[in-house]
This record gives sequence, structure tokens and C-alpha cells, in this order.
Amino acid sequence: MDKPRQINFWQKWRKVISALFLVAALAALWVMAAPSSERTLRVDVKDLVIASVQQGIFEDVIPLRGEVMPFRTLYLDAIEGGRVEKIHLEDGATIEEGAAIVDISNTRLQLESITREAQVSEQINLLQTQELNLARNDLEHKRNLNDLDHQIAIESQRLARMRPLIKQQLISAAELKETEDNLVYLKKRQQLIREAREVDQALQAAQMKQLRDSVTSLNNNLTFARTNLASLNVKAPIAGRLTAFNLEPGQSLMPGERFGQIDDPDHFKLMAQMDEFYMNRTRVDQTALAKVDQQEFPLRIKKIYPQVIDGQFRVDLVFTSAQPANISRGQTLQLRLQMGANEPAQLIPNNSFFQDTGGHWIFVVSADGKRAYRRDIKLGRRNSQFIEVLAGLNINERVIVSPYTTYNDIDFLKIY
Repeated sequence: MDKPRQINFWQKWRKVISALFLVAALAALWVMAAPSSERTLRVDVKDLVIASVQQGIFEDVIPLRGEVMPFRTLYLDAIEGGRVEKIHLEDGATIEEGAAIVDISNTRLQLESITREAQVSEQINLLQTQELNLARNDLEHKRNLNDLDHQIAIESQRLARMRPLIKQQLISAAELKETEDNLVYLKKRQQLIREAREVDQALQAAQMKQLRDSVTSLNNNLTFARTNLASLNVKAPIAGRLTAFNLEPGQSLMPGERFGQIDDPDHFKLMAQMDEFYMNRTRVDQTALAKVDQQEFPLRIKKIYPQVIDGQFRVDLVFTSAQPANISRGQTLQLRLQMGANEPAQLIPNNSFFQDTGGHWIFVVSADGKRAYRRDIKLGRRNSQFIEVLAGLNINERVIVSPYTTYNDIDFLKIY
């Protein structure tokens, strides 16, 4: 007779346990295969430049290339333009003050000068005529007043003799009255002539002032025209070296056209281009050093030009003591501009990563050198070699300082 089969625990639950193991295995595979939220990239260590954070002295200086320029340059312009008649000197010549450089002719300016001279002569003649008329008119008033003074004196004496006679009835009252009326008339006429003289003098004085002002203005215009006419014969206003001078006889020059310049041959300055990053830290009188033939020459910033062109602005530097011997215009000198004090700081190399990150973050390499994680940092001053670390990094930590162009948006790197 058959016996009932005994079923153990494994036989009873093996299907369930197998299914659970299968589900767990599938879940583990899914977790391993699922994409991570972090963006990763595999890079070859040979393509990286890795540096350590170091403690050192930050030298707040930047290197510059300064172009030698004349300390003083005076430009030669054709004020009124014209035609080149005669050239006295050649480009590059050393000239003394007052030396003739070029003669220019300008027919319009010559005719204008002649016309203004005629206008001045006409106004002067008119002024002299007016002065003569004023003198004649004043003389006529004086003559009339003199005649009236004489007539008034005669009538006054006559009236004085007639008044005693009227009491003796030797003359009539009508004769006395006629003499008195005549005397009153003469005095009124005298007063009118005096008033007319004063009015004429005031009017003619105003006319004379106007004429004199007109003559003065015309003389000023004539002086200006003569000055412009004299400027056609160009002479050296200062001593120096004539440069950028390439005129030919018969050449026409436009008004205001520049045809040359005179450079100071003995004193120079340096013109340097600086990155706009340093504009807010650049000040007049900041010091710099130029090294020439193993000798250093101190300089200072004399002028800062605020215009930024292609990410750079210009500064002019002058020597504060002796300048190098045998330097010439256009020569380039190496400079070190002192931006601030030299102080202890945490330093990392000034490399290409800064242009890609702006100095806001950096990849920090793990201790085993197999990974690099993105970390926010704060950087300070820069010079040609190092960047000052203000926050975010520790001494001896290793960072990637090579360009980040291909992994600018990556969160961490796998290094192999």
C-alpha cells in the first residue's frame, strides 16, 4: 500500500525564493545600468595638467611689453591746406627750432588777406572822416556860442544903461521892453545851442566807438589772416627729429591734413597694453621696472586711457630717473608692473582653466588619482605665474589646471 510523500521546506518554498532572488538580481542590474544624474566623462591622465595647492608669497606684479615712444611729439598740420611749393627737409632729419620745413601756397588765403586789408583801410578812412566832421561840428558850435556870448554881453550892458534913463524919461518904455526881450531870446538861443552840442557830441562819440570797434575787429581778422598766411611757410616750432614726413612738390593738402610730426629725440616713454581685467586696479603713479642689459630702470604710470579695444586698454609709463641708453622709437622692452604688496597666500598655477571657468570652480583630484570632482572656489589676485586662492581649497590638494573646453559642463571626471 502506497505511503504519502513528505514535502520539506525547500521543496515547498523554492519557487518563491527563486523568484525573489531573480527579482533582486534584476533590480541590482537595473541600478547598475541606470543612468546617473551626475554628468561624468572619462579622460586620459596624459591629457591633464595637475597641480597642487601650495603656500607661498604672492608677488602682485604683472608682466608687460612696453613700446618705446617719444616723450613729446608735436604734429604738423596744414591749417588752411594748399599746394606744396618747396620742401626744405627730408623725413628723419634732425632740425632746430625755427628751421624751414616746407612752403605751401594758397591763393584763396592770399586774396582773403588782401580783401581784409582793404576793409581795414576803408574803415580807418571812415573813422578819420568822422573824427574830422566831429571836430568841424564842435568848432561851429563853439563859434556860435562865442557870438552869442558877445551879443548877450552887449545887450546886458545896453539894458543896464537904459534903466536909469527910463526914470528920466529920456527913452520910451517900448525901447526898454524890446531890449529885455532881445536879451531873453539870446540866452534861450545860447541854451539850445549848448544842448544841441551835447547831443551831437554824444551821438558822434557813440559812432566813433562803433567805428573804432569795427576797426579793431577788422585788425584782429587781418592779423589772423596774416598769421594763417605766414603759417603756409611751415617752420619747426621745437627742435627734434622730423618723422612721418612724406610730401612731394605739387601735392595738394586738405585743410587740417596732417603731413608730419616732430619727435623729442632724447626723451622717451613706454606705451603698454593691459588686459581689461586689471583696469579697476590700475592707478596713475603705480611703479614698474624695465630690465635692459641686466640693469633695471624704474618707471611710473603717467596716463591711463579708458578706452577698451579688443579686451585691452592702454597706459603710458615714464622713467622716474635715468632712461636706458641707445633705445629708439618702436623698440619693445619687458616690464614688471607692481599692482600691490607681496603677501603670503595659497597659490595655484595661472593656467588655461581660468579662461573656461572664470575662476568660480575647479576640478579637484581624489586622493587615489582616479577621479576629479567639480568644486566651487573663490580666487583673488593673479600674476603671470600664480593665482591667489581665497576659499574652497586646502594646502596640498591637487587640482586640474589644463583647459576645460571639452568638459566644461561635466560634474566629475574618471581618470585612467
